[in-house]
Amino acid sequence: MTGGFTRRAVLAGLGAAAALPALPARAMSLEKIHAAGVLRVAVYRDFEPWAWYEGATLRGIDVDLGTAIAKKLGVRVEFRDFLAGEDVDEDLRNIVWKGPATGGTLSDIMMHVPYDRTFALRNDRAVIVAPYYREGFALGCGRDAGDCEAPPVQFKGRRIAVELDSIPDFYMSGSFGGALRSDVTHMTSGMAALDAVRDGKSDVAMATRAQVEHALAKGGDTLIARKGPLPALTSPGWDIGLAVKDDSRDLGDRLDTLIPELVADKTVGAIFQQYGVTFRPPLAS
Repeated sequence: MTGGFTRRAVLAGLGAAAALPALPARAMSLEKIHAAGVLRVAVYRDFEPWAWYEGATLRGIDVDLGTAIAKKLGVRVEFRDFLAGEDVDEDLRNIVWKGPATGGTLSDIMMHVPYDRTFALRNDRAVIVAPYYREGFALGCGRDAGDCEAPPVQFKGRRIAVELDSIPDFYMSGSFGGALRSDVTHMTSGMAALDAVRDGKSDVAMATRAQVEHALAKGGDTLIARKGPLPALTSPGWDIGLAVKDDSRDLGDRLDTLIPELVADKTVGAIFQQYGVTFRPPLAS
């Protein structure tokens, strides 16, 4: 985590707040959202290019898409940014259907949720709808750091940056008999790993495809992207969608038709392009 926030500090804060009266967790149906005139959208914090702060301004792909969804529904948008929990199951519980231990109002929509049948079945209090992107992993290399297309085992001796406890971390640290483990440096995020390459502090960074493309678009000529596939990578990619509470299925049904409308009128493509990311339709679409 960045910005002085750690999971340990957050949990310590919950202990101090536990004496406060818990408020009922409520989600809104589409009819109530229209009546209230506001759509409450949850986005991950410190998650460039999807949602992050530039000064006091929250921006990113998910922020712009959430704004477009609210406009399409004819209401204003209210964003809530949150720190990622131990896993997305916990995030769904805290943000979409139950609420945190301190109570409070739920968000109507949670952005950037894996659109996966097995994941959805074990989270039956949430409804996962409207896939809007196909994500995967990619590699960014320093322009002067050697052949980015070489088999990764040949990166031995190069400075490799990855997000801690992520699939890129497991791939670089554990694949190829662990040959690269001593060369891996752990960062707070995929973007931090790519920024280290752009700044000349690392030679190679593995992150999501969107993060690599966004890093390239940020400018400078110190970073290039690997064009070929990553051998022995078990993740084939995944679809990203939205989540609503199980008693807000009318909202979910509308989102299932609304996202294709925003794709068809080029709104979604334009949002991705603004951040240097190629829009890739989800396989589920």
